[in-house]
Amino acid sequence: MIEREKSFWTHLKEYSVTTLGMVCYVLGWSVFLLPNNLIAGGVSGISAIIYYALGLQMGYSYFVINLILLLIGFKVMGGGFGGKTVYAIIITSVMLNIVPPLIPDTITQSLAISNGKMLCTIIGGVMTGVGIGMTISQGGSSGGTDIIALIVAKYRNISPGKLILLMDVVIILSSMLFPSYYVGTQTIIPFSEKLATSIYGLILITVNGYSIDLFLSGTKQSVQVFIFSKKYAQIADAVTQNMGRGVTRIPAEGWYTKSESDVLMILARKTDLNLLLRYVKTIDPQAFLSVSNVMGVYGLGFDKLKGENRKTGSPTGGQDVKSFKKRKKSL
Repeated sequence: MIEREKSFWTHLKEYSVTTLGMVCYVLGWSVFLLPNNLIAGGVSGISAIIYYALGLQMGYSYFVINLILLLIGFKVMGGGFGGKTVYAIIITSVMLNIVPPLIPDTITQSLAISNGKMLCTIIGGVMTGVGIGMTISQGGSSGGTDIIALIVAKYRNISPGKLILLMDVVIILSSMLFPSYYVGTQTIIPFSEKLATSIYGLILITVNGYSIDLFLSGTKQSVQVFIFSKKYAQIADAVTQNMGRGVTRIPAEGWYTKSESDVLMILARKTDLNLLLRYVKTIDPQAFLSVSNVMGVYGLGFDKLKGENRKTGSPTGGQDVKSFKKRKKSL
């Protein structure tokens, strides 16, 4: 019963965060990008090009194109990925058709058009990037190039934001090959302005990719803490029992005092740092601590190493496998 309840609340939290992320994503498009005829990358960028050229609402083309990519992602990433991504694509497709007409012209004029395309590019890029990052953090995707990025990231330690950035450049530049009309009018956009819009688009996807990486790394950043205290045993017990983190005791000697002591080394998520410091301060207010950020922590309780064969634990790739076998024989 407890496991079922836990599973229910976990799923509720994941889908709630995904919904919030997609709302942020759609608002970024509806308020800041579409009113300025801006282009982004991915499936949404292709849908925007179709919208500016034919007047077809973004939600329709967004759904159809994503459906094809989704079948590939569902097969590679599994049912959990497919379920969350199907949900994200459906809700985004619906909101892309419903939300833009609901935005009052006064809000669009005051927040978007009057502030200029550059500011709208930055704000829209941050909002859409954070929205995608929230969805990816819950094991799903908003579709399009996100699906391709997640598939590659599953097997290689490559930044999803950078992958999305590289794939989207082609889409941005291709927008200059198609006719575009100002939103709500029959006035065609001149080529010079389309060229400027493409440059704004490149800035947009750069901001978007950086926002994705910043959001994802912010939720996974780790710290390495060294604790010097005479009450090291009490601190270690509190950390292992109450926080569920491992502790390493390192014998040490103070060079000035020539006295032996013990140092605790702890690796923890950055979000757990305040709780850890609170435990230490409560047990030993005189404790000496050293805290530093670490680039990556892989193993139990942290990130998983990618690019390994799950059955044998050997690296993937021809030359890597050969060198692995040679090392194994030498042992």
